[in-house]
Amino acid sequence: MPVFRRPALLGALAALLAAPAMAQTQITVQHALPLNSHYGAGATALKETLERLTNNRIRVNIQRNDNEREMIESVQIGTIDCTITSTGPVGNFVPAVRNVDVPFLFRDYAHARGVLDSEIGQGLLNQFTPRGLVGVIWMENGFRHLTNSRREVNAPADVRGMKVRTMENQVHMRAFSTLGALPTPMAFSELVPALQQGTVDGQENPIPVIVANNLNQVQRFLTLTAHVYSPAVLICNPGTLNRMSAADRAHFMEAARAAQRANRERVSADEASGVDELRRRGMTVVTQVDTAAFQAALAPAFAEFERTLDGALLRRIRDWRPAGG
Repeated sequence: MPVFRRPALLGALAALLAAPAMAQTQITVQHALPLNSHYGAGATALKETLERLTNNRIRVNIQRNDNEREMIESVQIGTIDCTITSTGPVGNFVPAVRNVDVPFLFRDYAHARGVLDSEIGQGLLNQFTPRGLVGVIWMENGFRHLTNSRREVNAPADVRGMKVRTMENQVHMRAFSTLGALPTPMAFSELVPALQQGTVDGQENPIPVIVANNLNQVQRFLTLTAHVYSPAVLICNPGTLNRMSAADRAHFMEAARAAQRANRERVSADEASGVDELRRRGMTVVTQVDTAAFQAALAPAFAEFERTLDGALLRRIRDWRPAGG
């Protein structure tokens, strides 16, 4: 009798062991900031929404990685599934994205979000496909401001000679060199040690990043230059999405939209409270900035960007207005 039952028992056991593996898929999403940040808010919304919509058939594992370029490379080769990253290093993979990194291109948050959610933004996301990536949806890092440990910055001349950490982004580096600064590109993971050791004098990031990473501990002065809007983007490996059913891909897009909303809401909240919080932590904040002077000082860089980037696209972005606006 055991001879007849053993194959059936083994078959049932094998099916039981295989069932959970077949029923559940895990997706890894990496980003460069603490969980309590605007990227963390987006990643958490993605996770909660996708797991709810798929009844936990698809689980999302959120991980932190301070090296954005490394994350994009990992998505490209498929060792991780997705990343939420600023566009800082993305232009090295998708050159068209460099256009949205031009200083003073966007007037305000409504302008930036409107452009990226329009056919202009979708056209840029389409450029990811030939590069072995999927640009899923635009997210947000925020308007970047300048901090340093040397002096108050009130005018372009105050930046001259200052060693400023930038992202590994040729557009940003060209802008700072035009101002007479010494741009020093490095991964975000290297930033705090470089500031502590005096390798660089300053850095530039949005208020939410400065707050979330306690950069007030290594920087004394903050100037609200808003010199460039820093988009973020959810990028995924094509294979990850192609393995999903059509229904699950639709669920993923719904989760991505939830991530975008949560991310932008957190940026808005951090922008509203962050400056006061940084003052409370002891930073000296310069709020009145002569933006026109900075734009005038950057004129040679702007002329170069018109030649080396997509001048027609830059004009479309600058001229964009909401429907009926």
